[in-house]
Amino acid sequence: MEEKVKALVDGSIKDLGLFVSGVYYSSEEGVKTLNIELDSEEIIDVNKITEATKIINPIMDDNNLCNDIDVLDIHSKEKGDM
Repeated sequence: MEEKVKALVDGSIKDLGLFVSGVYYSSEEGVKTLNIELDSEEIIDVNKITEATKIINPIMDDNNLCNDIDVLDIHSKEKGDM
């Protein structure tokens, strides 16, 4: 799944300076989540995540990659202490 998401998404978010660094499933209390982790050479603020989400959501929907999940979580990679 990770390679498929990267192939579909990376080119579309490149202009934001972002790329997909990980894709994984998780489940908590019966809620199935597809997590898409974004990374960048720079610190990623919430505005960039919002912009990326607006780009990624339709891609995932158009390619039927969200049919078997309850939540799509798009977030940035934690950079640690700066």
